[in-house]
Amino acid sequence: MSTEFEVARLSSADADFEERLDALLAWESVSDTRVQHSVDEIIAAVRQQGDAALLEYTRRFDRLDAGSMAELSLGSQRLAEAFERIDSQQREALEVAAQRVREYHQRQKPTSWQYAEADGTVLGQQVTPLDRAGIYVPGGKAAYPSSVLMNALPAHVAGVGEIVMTVPTPGGVINDLVLAAAHVAGVERVFTIGGAQAVAAMAYGTESVPRVDKIVGPGNIFVATAKRAVFGQVGIDMIAGPSEILVVSDGSTDPDWLAMDLFSQAEHDEDAQAILVSWDEAHLDAVQDAMQRLLPTLEREPIARASIAARGALIACRDQAEAIELVNRIAPEHLELSVGNPEELLPMVRHAGAIFMGRYTSEALGDYCAGPNHVLPTSGTARFSSPLGVYDFQKRSSIIHCTAESASQLGKTASVLARGESLTAHARSAEYRMRD
Repeated sequence: MSTEFEVARLSSADADFEERLDALLAWESVSDTRVQHSVDEIIAAVRQQGDAALLEYTRRFDRLDAGSMAELSLGSQRLAEAFERIDSQQREALEVAAQRVREYHQRQKPTSWQYAEADGTVLGQQVTPLDRAGIYVPGGKAAYPSSVLMNALPAHVAGVGEIVMTVPTPGGVINDLVLAAAHVAGVERVFTIGGAQAVAAMAYGTESVPRVDKIVGPGNIFVATAKRAVFGQVGIDMIAGPSEILVVSDGSTDPDWLAMDLFSQAEHDEDAQAILVSWDEAHLDAVQDAMQRLLPTLEREPIARASIAARGALIACRDQAEAIELVNRIAPEHLELSVGNPEELLPMVRHAGAIFMGRYTSEALGDYCAGPNHVLPTSGTARFSSPLGVYDFQKRSSIIHCTAESASQLGKTASVLARGESLTAHARSAEYRMRD
């Protein structure tokens, strides 16, 4: 691979800016025909063969030859043992992060409510948690204990009856930090399976893996494709694309800080996206110089280099107002407002998954321990989606309780509307309860 540093430079004043920006942002998260065909086959096999299919796919994809699902199942005692095995510094970090995430999500809990009308009708809403949630945690290239906390803790706060987790362990290598995070987050059972087969198992159930009500958590293209395929049988959180960061800088933040903020997303994978927007051209030059100098110091330098070259950009805009226009157009997963007065800009931001305010708030803090969830909408879906939260693990039921008097009164309205739709059984059902 060439060691020459590459990052796109765009300017909103250029005639081809719109075309170049569209090309930069283009991303189709799911999926090509080959992937779709493979996922369809895997889902069908798991539905028909259950545990036998899971064991076969684990042998094939994870190079792990288990004789039974018992060898791929970990209970609460094994998770507690992992917590005791990690070093004290890691235990403390997990507990601090978990407490902050838990406290933040406690504030999201909705409550049931009712109100009574003058005629005695009672209307309301009852909030109840899901019975069982399934959490997919990526494995392989890296371990993600933070993903365990961010997915499991909102479910736990929501009151979910049982939390089941799947995590692939290629070659049989189990990461104790991931299991320790599961222990801290209230996970009851872990299955060391991954890929589309894990999604199918949680969606349909097997002899060993219980069927869940909702599947959350990130994964590769096969996992994302499988989640889309099983949606409807179970709920899902979202179809997540590559990680993204958009930084808006007024030119006064240390260029080294911003370079590393961009790299913090670029190091995730080659498809991740890191963009900096500023109305200070000299500042963009300084950040580019910092990126070139700091890139060779990264442990995941080849991944970050490929990401920056393919999907990264430094964008010059006319002013602060145009920068915010770009924010709302891009609708980034992570937005850093690295400016002197971020509160001034905040009301103008309509589309962003998470907003990091001021020069000292790096996106990395949100990934691990600030408190808000790091499972966020990507690929522009922040236009209509929200971060994962307690509300994703609860459902709302409407409550309607009529008295004889109110049923008679409401029945008159319902009868007219039902007959207008030619649904006479509806009308007569209401009319039977009407008083003369």
